[in-house]
Amino acid sequence: MTASTATTATTATTGPAGVEARPARLRRAYRFELVKLLSQWRIRLLLAACWIGPAAFVAAVSLQSSLPADTVFGRWMHASGWAGSLVVLGFSCTWALPLLVSLAAGDVFAAEDRLGTWRHLLVAVRSPRRIFVAKALASLTVILAMVAGLAASGIAGGLAAAGARPFAGLDGHMLSSGDAAGTVLLAWACALAPTLAFAAVGLLGSVALGRSPMGLLMPALLALGLQLAQMLPLPVAVRVALPGEAFLAWRGLFTDPAQTRPLLIGLVVSLVWAVAATALAYRLFLRRDFTDLTYEGSGRRVVMAGALPLAGLLVATVAVVSWTTSANGSGITRVKLENSLATSYAHLYRLQTRELHRPAVTEAQLRAAASCDKGGARVADEGPGNDWRCVVTWHLPGVASPGTAIYQLDVTADGRYVADGDGPKEVNGYFQVRTSSGDAPNPLWQFDGDVDLLASPASAQKG
Repeated sequence: MTASTATTATTATTGPAGVEARPARLRRAYRFELVKLLSQWRIRLLLAACWIGPAAFVAAVSLQSSLPADTVFGRWMHASGWAGSLVVLGFSCTWALPLLVSLAAGDVFAAEDRLGTWRHLLVAVRSPRRIFVAKALASLTVILAMVAGLAASGIAGGLAAAGARPFAGLDGHMLSSGDAAGTVLLAWACALAPTLAFAAVGLLGSVALGRSPMGLLMPALLALGLQLAQMLPLPVAVRVALPGEAFLAWRGLFTDPAQTRPLLIGLVVSLVWAVAATALAYRLFLRRDFTDLTYEGSGRRVVMAGALPLAGLLVATVAVVSWTTSANGSGITRVKLENSLATSYAHLYRLQTRELHRPAVTEAQLRAAASCDKGGARVADEGPGNDWRCVVTWHLPGVASPGTAIYQLDVTADGRYVADGDGPKEVNGYFQVRTSSGDAPNPLWQFDGDVDLLASPASAQKG
């Protein structure tokens, strides 16, 4: 702590006669900071948008004939209201939450620099530590209110538009309304951990960069960088160790059994980042000189006390994940893809059978299997790409020859794939099937799937 900082602290904690003054209570400081945040028009506007916007979006999409099929669960929005909430969750994890965090946490300290009110705040509260805690808790409260609004509005809009009907998970198995409710709420809860990590980075940027607008952009820039990284064919240990992995890993909750390992690792990594970035921001805040009214932040301090420790944390988490898991490469192999596709096909074939009122059949009777190839004989059968071609075979009771269906797969680097039916036309060649009650979406025409990146090939083959 510098001499000028010590002088400021001494002045703030003593009265005019040199009598020591007690710091303001944390509860009062927190309430004061929360009122300051809620008095800002942009925060009020964002809160209103979070509590109203998702419901309006889901209702508008439900009235359209075309659905956002390129989004996970988008093609199920007409079938179940729970799917609408998951579409909102996917969009929030990609864009909304990092931007909301930037506005709520990335400016909470920088605003005092722009207004030049640090000395007044120190005299009022008389404790830099309590100022930091109060501001962090106030921004956290606003962020939690925004996330709660997104979740509640998305669920309410979906249920009002399409009802609480069952829908298919990412392996084709049907989730009842009760199971869907619990899993959807759990998925939203899991998104809180990476949101806290981005909020902590926002606090760090706001403290380190002073009145510079770059502090406000830190969470958004981190989210953009992570999205670009997620598109690359990174080793699975690096991908899972990124702080934004939990924004994608919640999809594993919608398989049976659930893909919990990537999600648990992503949650732990996000929480570690949240604690580390908050601790760095706290350390920088207590060491800054509050008497300098022209403080603009320090680029060197940002690198030495912010960027380098977080880079070291990333290296450490990658090393730990590599040491504790057996997965290597991209985590996407032919065996895993074949097993996932065959499982999804068997579940969805049974759904199509019920829609067409055909004799019931079980997965054990179907004995569905898949054979996949990526890009021909000269390309290794592993990794992401849109050049996967798979042939699914299955058996029906009393029928000697097996049935076959062809699928073109577009597999992304995060393990999600879209299976596009390529015939025969009576199975997966058309996007609708004719039922006794009219035309209905064909569940086998096009569907989403998810590969467990951390599963070993042996366990995938066994599955």
